[in-house]
Parts: sequence; structure tokens; C-alpha cells
Amino acid sequence: MTNDFDMLQATRRRFLIDTAALAGATGIGLSLATGPASATPASMRAAIRKVVGEASVKKGRLKIDLPPLIENGNAVALTVTAESPMTADNHVKAIHVFTEKNPQPNVISVQFGPRAGRAMFSTRIRLADSQKVIAIAQMSDGSFWSDEIEVIVTLAACLEGV
Repeated sequence: MTNDFDMLQATRRRFLIDTAALAGATGIGLSLATGPASATPASMRAAIRKVVGEASVKKGRLKIDLPPLIENGNAVALTVTAESPMTADNHVKAIHVFTEKNPQPNVISVQFGPRAGRAMFSTRIRLADSQKVIAIAQMSDGSFWSDEIEVIVTLAACLEGV
């Protein structure tokens, strides 16, 4: 005698098998294995241009805290701090972090307002390989400031299809 739970499990399993067979028969199969990380320095520059447009980016007023030598790229501690009084007239609107060899060049974008008190965030990111990491702060006056760091990664992360 079967119960409702067993019948539900069999139905789900049958549905998945039938769906996979149909997708394969019609040539709609999804490619789960892709190539290695596809971002390049050029794609990183293009992603930065999408954020800043034609504005110039000046060095300074921003600090990336990231270890220069990383043993494992799977969970790398990152802190970005921007110098700003964080007043209504003068504050950081956003901080964007870009990498040149991760699958996606724009790693994270964090929005701020004058009530944030401090333009700083900490997180963990994945790094695909030894590469340059750039942070850009967008200020309320329309200016952009940056910092960059070269990191060496001994055990890469973010490799799709591996």
C-alpha cells in the first residue's frame, strides 16, 4: 500500500524525467558546463564605463582593504571605505567594485545616502584568479573616485563548469 507522500515523490520524479527527455529530444537542453571565467580587462573597462559614463575617475578618497596574497579565492574578505562627511550636500551615493577576471566584472554595488553616517562596507567575494580589483565611489556632486589593488590568488574560485 502506498501513501500520498510516496505518490507525490513519484509524480515529481516522473515530471522531471519527462521534462528532461522532452528538452533533450527537442534540442533545448541547457548547457550546464561553460568555459572558464570570461571577463577580461576590456570587459571590466566597459562595465566601469556603464557606471561612470564619460566622467573622469580620479584616484583617492577611497580605500580597498583586501589581502594582496590570497590562498583560496572562494571567500575573500573585502572592506571598502570612502572619505566623505556624509552630509546632505556632500555624500557618497554608491560604491562599485570591479574585477578583471571574474565571470562578471561588476562584483558588487552598494548604495548610500547622507543618513548612512559612514561610507563603508565589508563583505566576502569570490576571486577567479590573480587580478586587479578596482573600487569606484560615486559622489553626490557627480565626481568619481577610485582605488585599485593587484591580488595574487593561489587557489582560484568562480570557475564555471569546473
